[in-house]
Amino acid sequence: MDEKWINNSVELTGDLGGRPVVSHVSRDEVYYIFPLCIHRLSGTSDTINIMARRSLMEQVTPRAASKITVRGELRSFNNKTGCGSRLIITVFARTISLSEGEDANHVALHGVLCKPPNLRRTPMGREICDLMLAISRRYGRSDYLPCIAWGQNAVEASGWAVGTGLEVAGRIQSRKYIKLENGFSVEKTAFEVSAITLRLIEEKRGSVT
Repeated sequence: MDEKWINNSVELTGDLGGRPVVSHVSRDEVYYIFPLCIHRLSGTSDTINIMARRSLMEQVTPRAASKITVRGELRSFNNKTGCGSRLIITVFARTISLSEGEDANHVALHGVLCKPPNLRRTPMGREICDLMLAISRRYGRSDYLPCIAWGQNAVEASGWAVGTGLEVAGRIQSRKYIKLENGFSVEKTAFEVSAITLRLIEEKRGSVT
């Protein structure tokens, strides 16, 4: 069983957006996946896919329209099948509990930049910087998580080099976009961490401190 890593922490509270379905089986453990809908103060919402072991789901048995709290880690999977998005982003649940609280979306990550930052501007002229953060996991694995920074944070981040250690605090967001495939417009969903704060950190002996 994986241990809990302090360099990757997620806490979400929202509405169950659909019935849990079997995702896959690994080492005789069945894993389920289900959407969690988290409402923003602006009135829009983010729909995040949650991955959980069957043993964890059986402890809670969430029902349709249940409000639940999920604590865990943000995970990435490189899809090599050629179907759907190449980088699959999910939240791996460590705990699931029924909730009556307000919607919440909190992410804290420690990692290193693994691609050069990309500074661009929105049609309204606001600066935005795309960052790719590599976060170590057990057994030599890593998660590669897309993040975005805004405004002055974006301008600062655009000057950082690959290998820079970062502490990111923010929220997961889902974003719809249109991609042209074989001459047809197809709606896609991108998942990324919208950074509220960024802090430079030092990396020592292979682990983030």
